[in-house]
Amino acid sequence: MSRKDLGLSEEGNMKVSVQSKKNTVLVSHGRPPWYGQEGTRINDAFVIGVAGGSASGKTHVARQIVKSLGNIPSVIILSQDSFYKKHSPEELKLAHANMFDFDHPSAIDMPMFAACLKDLKACKQSNIPIYSFAEHQRLEETQYLYGAAIIIAEGIMALHDPMLRDLYDLKVFVQCDADLMLARRIARDVEQRGRDVGGILEQYLRYVKPSFDNFVRPSAAYADIIVPGANNSVAIDLICTHVRQQLQERSNAFRPQMANPKTLAPSHDSIPIERLNLTVLPSTRQVEGIFTIVRAQDTSRQDFIFFVDRLSTLLVEHALQFLPYAPFSVTTPIGATSEGKKLAAQHVCGVSIQRSGCALERGFRRVINDVPLGTLLIQSNEVNAEPLLLHSKLPLYIRFRHTAKNTYVFLLDAQIGTGAAAFMSIRILLDHGVPQDHIIFVCFLVARKGGIHVLRQAFPDVKIVCGAVDEEMREGRLDGKKGRKVWVMHPGMGQIGDRYYL
Repeated sequence: MSRKDLGLSEEGNMKVSVQSKKNTVLVSHGRPPWYGQEGTRINDAFVIGVAGGSASGKTHVARQIVKSLGNIPSVIILSQDSFYKKHSPEELKLAHANMFDFDHPSAIDMPMFAACLKDLKACKQSNIPIYSFAEHQRLEETQYLYGAAIIIAEGIMALHDPMLRDLYDLKVFVQCDADLMLARRIARDVEQRGRDVGGILEQYLRYVKPSFDNFVRPSAAYADIIVPGANNSVAIDLICTHVRQQLQERSNAFRPQMANPKTLAPSHDSIPIERLNLTVLPSTRQVEGIFTIVRAQDTSRQDFIFFVDRLSTLLVEHALQFLPYAPFSVTTPIGATSEGKKLAAQHVCGVSIQRSGCALERGFRRVINDVPLGTLLIQSNEVNAEPLLLHSKLPLYIRFRHTAKNTYVFLLDAQIGTGAAAFMSIRILLDHGVPQDHIIFVCFLVARKGGIHVLRQAFPDVKIVCGAVDEEMREGRLDGKKGRKVWVMHPGMGQIGDRYYL
């Protein structure tokens, strides 16, 4: 990940990082499914708005909430400070002379703040602006945020604007003594923003105090709960109890429904492979020989890696047919004209589902070696076997919606068994704006009696290219009877990631 991706410029990063650290993705135990078997979103992120005076302790309260929640999914703390408007040269002169009112609602780009928060609440990505307090200017870089189940939006005007209030599930106001807020503000601005005490006091009396009296303090009337700026452990406990209850009510048992044969129509047992809308690699003698080797338990690791790489190369080559091509004329070395085809896709990239999906990366690179390749880390919850999004590192084409809509994505995973990880990865790409028919899922195996039926019903336009189709999934447990419930493909290839990397 580059410095620009992180919101840090090559020069002056100490100036920028103070503000960009406020917009933080805090990942603890992963993001559970936010969608149903139809493929549509059924749960929004839970949004908390935290308002209060300048230096009242809003960010501290937000982090206390995160800390007290404990075993929670991923959380985003979104700071209103990012959304100061871009200033003209005349406004910059006033700002550096402490003559610009940064505490008035008009100084903040409220429509952009609301739009970014709305995207994050709807489980979409957002690219947050970065503001430098030392330069008094919004920078060209943005900070990519995605994947939170809980969003805490904090700022002095967080409860002032009705567009923002409509997005909150819980509204909090931090109440603090005026003398304490001023002392904190002086210490912060001297240490973190390079200001002098005289300028801080002048700005406070001219702008900060009137804004607090006219706009900030009145917004406390919209709060669901008032939290003290100090000694607030009881209030934090009440907030966390409410949030846990809300998350519990929104929980979604997803994987067992996809894996349980009782949830599938009886006729699925007799559905031919052709009806599954799959593209299966032609079963030549070469392919049959490769599968014989990679399925065998006694195959050496060296041979397993070699033939998995060969198989992945064949699969990606076969999947290239789903990219768009346009007529193209070339001149041959003897001066003749030849009519051919040229790739017409604006952007192409790959995304592998760690870690078994990474076994296809070498074959992918052999076929397409000049496109970005990202990763998704999706693992099973040890308690209920639900898929959890633990980490995403997506190519830049996907991070911005205006380029994602023109991007073709090769999604790489070893197999589609229950389909839970495949389902989540496709849903992530759709959340970013990648069209369904631009997703090409490449895998070694698909279980005909697994979750593929639910996956095809939810995402009929996604192209799925596989090497072979196995008959069924068998339920079992890891480490004997007391282990976590798992569903194993039969006959399958075993734990492909372990066999490839260990």
